[in-house]
Amino acid sequence: MSATIKVLVIDDSAMIREFLRQTLEAQPDIEVITASDPYVGRDKFMRYKPQVITLDIEMPRMDGLTFLQKLMAAYPTPVVMFSSLTQKGAEATMRALQLGAVDFVAKPTQKLAEMLPSLAQEIVEKVRAAAGARVRRPRVTVESLDVPQKVEIDQVVALTKSPPRPGGPMVLVMGASTGGTVALEQVLCRLPADSPPIAVVQHMPEHFTLAFANRLNERSQITIAEGSDGRPLPPGTCLIAPGGKHMLLDKGGGGYLVRVKDGPPVNRHKPSVDVLFRSAVASAGPNAVAVIMTGMGDDGARGMKDLHDAGSFTVAQNEETCTVYGMPKMAVQMGGVDRIVPLERIAPLIVGLWNQAQGRSA
Repeated sequence: MSATIKVLVIDDSAMIREFLRQTLEAQPDIEVITASDPYVGRDKFMRYKPQVITLDIEMPRMDGLTFLQKLMAAYPTPVVMFSSLTQKGAEATMRALQLGAVDFVAKPTQKLAEMLPSLAQEIVEKVRAAAGARVRRPRVTVESLDVPQKVEIDQVVALTKSPPRPGGPMVLVMGASTGGTVALEQVLCRLPADSPPIAVVQHMPEHFTLAFANRLNERSQITIAEGSDGRPLPPGTCLIAPGGKHMLLDKGGGGYLVRVKDGPPVNRHKPSVDVLFRSAVASAGPNAVAVIMTGMGDDGARGMKDLHDAGSFTVAQNEETCTVYGMPKMAVQMGGVDRIVPLERIAPLIVGLWNQAQGRSA
């Protein structure tokens, strides 16, 4: 039998505490301790030493973000936020992820009874993933990092099996899940304004993807926005798939655009990385560069194998820098990855590949 995962639930709502306790303790490998506010939570954390914390954001006496910041500075611990499904809740959740939270679960605002079974499954999965996640003290902010303006062409040629065609319409497609908001920020906010067109799927519900895109856009040299149906995707632009919809890459006007469509979840996700990656096979083929990053599950692994087989250059984030080494691991195991690189090498590699596609040497 697997080792017990000890979970500390901190929430001022007695109903939510009981729901989380019942949901998690229905699993034979999970033990739950509850606390009604961060002060009680602090004492129980020191006493019981939990492997995972679930944390509400809006609480009396001390809000969840303040507690999280103090916790990560002193005792880095996997935290799953319990967030309200509103724009305000989304913005607070983005801050929580920046402060070191591993993941979040969005509280439904309506049809609660109908949503409980799927919500319970999501909570269990994310708590289990968090128990095995790599948690570090808050990272160096991207503003303090040098933007990699130049990369020697030999460094890129040595890495590539079949680089994007010189002068061809290179496009970058990226997918991430657990830990991806911070990882994507570390990549996208280090790119110069002269960068390839980029389409991204990050597993998030609606409202949260807009808050994420807006946050990144404030910090980046490229234009970052939430995708919409038919929106052009020129160089120097990154479009993020909207929560609750699938986003596909398409050709248009001599370049690329995105299509945003409804439909059933794929790999239990909407948006799905596989949907984006597979659409890039037809629309870009060997001119696509695909990057799969930290996240649990296998979404994107099959699509990356299809891109690899179509001649695209495919990259996976390495295990050591992933919060959860799930999606990249599955892509590697399926034989769809050309190179495995640490997080800090992804942005320079993108710059080098773009320069090469433009026929530049640096």
